[in-house]
Amino acid sequence: MNSKSETDEASRGNEASSSNSNTAPTESCSNSGICAEKNSNCGEDIMKRAAAKQLIERYFYQLLDGCGNPNCDNQYCASSGEARNLTPNEAAAEAIKLFYKEARLCDSLPNKVPRTETSPCDSTSPSSACTEKEKRSHDEKSELPSSSATGSRQETSHRQDEFKTSHSNGAPLTEEHIYKLCDECLETKAPEPLIRALGEAFTQPAILARCFQGKPHADSSNGEGNNKGNKETEAMCSSGDPDKDVDSLAGPGLDVAACRRAFHYLAKVPSEYYSSALVTALTTLAENMEIDLRITKKMTEEDVVNCFVIAFEVPDLGCSDYLEIALPALCHAAKHLPVKTQAKLARMWAQHCKESLRHILETLQQLITLRIISTNYTRNFQVQDDESVTMATKLMKIVYYANMIGGVMESSSLREEPVSVPQQLDPLGDALDHLYPLTSIKSKNHQHTDPLGIELGVYVLDARKPYLPFEEFYNEPLSDTIEMDKDYANYRTEISNGKKFAFLKYPFILTAATKSLGLYYENRIRMYSERRVSLLHAVVGAAPPMPYLRLKVRRTHIIDDALVELEMVAMERVLDFKKQLVVEFEGEQGLDEGGVSKEFFQLIVEEIFNPDYGMFTQQRDNGTVWFNPLSFETEAQFTLIGIVLGLAIYNNVILPVNFPMVVYRKLMGKKGSFEDLADWNPILYSGLKDMLDYNDDDLEEVYYQTFRICYRDVFGNVIFHDLKGDADNIFVTQGNKKEFVDLYADYLLNKSVESQFKAFRRGFVMVTDESPLAALFRPEEVETLVCGSKNFDFNELEKSTEYDAGYTSESQTIKDFWSIVHSLPLDDKRKLLQFTTGSDRVPVGGLSHLKLVIARNGPDCDRLPTAHTCFNVLLLPEYESRDKLEDRLMKAISYSKGFGML
Repeated sequence: MNSKSETDEASRGNEASSSNSNTAPTESCSNSGICAEKNSNCGEDIMKRAAAKQLIERYFYQLLDGCGNPNCDNQYCASSGEARNLTPNEAAAEAIKLFYKEARLCDSLPNKVPRTETSPCDSTSPSSACTEKEKRSHDEKSELPSSSATGSRQETSHRQDEFKTSHSNGAPLTEEHIYKLCDECLETKAPEPLIRALGEAFTQPAILARCFQGKPHADSSNGEGNNKGNKETEAMCSSGDPDKDVDSLAGPGLDVAACRRAFHYLAKVPSEYYSSALVTALTTLAENMEIDLRITKKMTEEDVVNCFVIAFEVPDLGCSDYLEIALPALCHAAKHLPVKTQAKLARMWAQHCKESLRHILETLQQLITLRIISTNYTRNFQVQDDESVTMATKLMKIVYYANMIGGVMESSSLREEPVSVPQQLDPLGDALDHLYPLTSIKSKNHQHTDPLGIELGVYVLDARKPYLPFEEFYNEPLSDTIEMDKDYANYRTEISNGKKFAFLKYPFILTAATKSLGLYYENRIRMYSERRVSLLHAVVGAAPPMPYLRLKVRRTHIIDDALVELEMVAMERVLDFKKQLVVEFEGEQGLDEGGVSKEFFQLIVEEIFNPDYGMFTQQRDNGTVWFNPLSFETEAQFTLIGIVLGLAIYNNVILPVNFPMVVYRKLMGKKGSFEDLADWNPILYSGLKDMLDYNDDDLEEVYYQTFRICYRDVFGNVIFHDLKGDADNIFVTQGNKKEFVDLYADYLLNKSVESQFKAFRRGFVMVTDESPLAALFRPEEVETLVCGSKNFDFNELEKSTEYDAGYTSESQTIKDFWSIVHSLPLDDKRKLLQFTTGSDRVPVGGLSHLKLVIARNGPDCDRLPTAHTCFNVLLLPEYESRDKLEDRLMKAISYSKGFGML
């Protein structure tokens, strides 16, 4: 008796899980049937869906029960012995996978009558008048197994029929309903009611969109009207037809807080009770939503948004199938969201689901990382071809904008005026652009704007403080896997026809180091294009060949010489700035393959930013440099600095400059504001912040500050400035303190240096106007491009260093070399970088991206080490002792300027 009772109880305990999974294949196949092509003929569409249902059910029963052939050799058949034992839920999920893969089907059919065949008492038909008992009796008769069928097959059929009966009674979930189901499940250890309720809601978008609705307003209608509306809603939702038009029933809106509380309570139930069934239901939901978004378009925009919000509020299921099946399906459905719906979803997440943004982002990152590390990408199948990764990236873009909206946004009125650079006519260049559009780069094709950003009215520079740091959107495994040459080619093609996926169009997910490689390809192609145009000019006799931007300067007059030559280029042909830079120091021999240019930038920056030169001042608190508003230098010299900064980025050279972040924000097009003072002058910012935080009524007496401000110039003179008319008679009060700090910051960061910065930015734009710099990089990343990384980890440099001409990592000289290097202070390490690479800055991404080569330069001798800075090669003799190596190395790096570097 006890044994039989336990067996019956176990059979009943499996009803819910099997029922949900048995329904899933039937629902999910609707997408597969129409996936190949949209068909306007409704009859053909129904036939395709029915055929897909039958195929998926055949896979399902083949996995679960087998084909009955004891000699079957199909690895996807339970009769073969090769297939693992699957639960009904696992079999349902696997059946969908096999359908997409078009896996092998056995010739013999399982002893089951497909559920796609209609019966006189079909429970999904609204007109069915059969009672539950009659339907069960009819189903049992129609699905009687043959004499060879086992008892387990009968149990599977029985559980399937029970779920068919209950599935047609789907009703929207509520917070209270979830509480009740969870308590019942925890008390009885029977998850069937909970699984059924989740399956009924999550498989049908029309029902899910009405779940967790907020309470209607008290003044919306009287009680009788509300009762009537509720009855209509219940009657509509109780229909078993998921295509039933319920859009006319306007609900009071999604109560996200109630949804979150309900799912938080659901997490108390062991996930193994419901996770597999919920994964199957979410997969079906995604496929049905994709059908609606692509074909039927019956759901309202609000319902679509509600479905996505609820689906991504689901807690961590702790199930690999969620990341492998359900989440990719949801991402694929989101691909078909119109831009307006994407914008509404972003606002919904930003306004009501900020607490969930990190969970959503981490889930998408897990999906991408899982696909990256588990897939062997080749040249024929690259990561750009992996839809699971690309669709997740597209959905992450909506999260990215929601993250900005959910943070602190500044007014769009604080944007800098655009800088116009006159472009000379170049008929030959235009002709080549027409003949070779992919190798020539035009700004009008480059500066495309994201449609979602336009719809939302959001610009990345307006995001003062996003809800989550931008760095959390980086995916390093993805950034390391991408072959940037291929992605860049897709990016250029994508701009033209939009048929290729390129991660460069989703720059938020890529690290600065990876994007800098894309920018490098962009600039090199532009250089090649200009070189070709120059040669064509020479061929037709229009001008002598000038394939490079050549500068010949004297070390003793480097500023004057560079200024004269660059001014000539700016006046004659601005496009020459797009050529590769080649520098020659007068009276010195050497071929510039990059190393001489690095030294040129190093020397010109050191002289220009010297406080004695008077163009820039140094901030005492943080050591940054700022424009001198009282500089005696002309605007042309500030333009020169802008050109130098642009040329450094364009030629992939890192500069030793120390601008505050507000400079890069202004270069990208955003004016300085009060928050920028925190980096520009921390002491002043702290004082003004205290004023803003002071809430007592005696602010005027405590601070005794008018709208007239004073500051000291570089000569120590006190200068007064009125922020507004009659400033000395207007005291700062609680009512106008915000106006005061805004005007104060605007004067210091914008108006006081307006002419100097405008000239500086104009020079910068002369070089970068046709570059995707602003589209790919945020101001913080532009600073990294200019100044390099701040991480001086020489252990990374040692790991990435290569050896040549007889040296290996095990050579005694090499071991002594790294022992000496690791013991050096930071200043001497900078000198070593300067000596070997021509720059004392760390490249973008860290020293692991610096490919240093140490080559043996003969046996022991008294010569000093030398370096080819163009190629980052250190020529090191094989000194006989560590002390001698240290002595020669220190002398070389201490007296290297203009000597020892080639």
